[in-house]
Amino acid sequence: MKDGIHPNYRDVCFVDLSNGFKFVTRSCAPTKESIKMEDGRELPLFKLETTSESHPFYTGQQKSVDTLGGRVEKFRNKFAQFSKK
Repeated sequence: MKDGIHPNYRDVCFVDLSNGFKFVTRSCAPTKESIKMEDGRELPLFKLETTSESHPFYTGQQKSVDTLGGRVEKFRNKFAQFSKK
């Protein structure tokens, strides 16, 4: 491989700012901060607003807005008198 053309691919600690959840994965994400892990390693730190630990879709707290079913029933009620029998 040529030197100087590849991104800096290394272990990075990602932290969810909403609940403090941390996970380590390999990434090229640019960082300016670092964090000391429990095992003694010092890793680059990348802060995230939301992750699978805090996103409503993945936590099961997402509220379903069922507007389609209401529209269909409204249409059927409105035009029921015009239906062929």
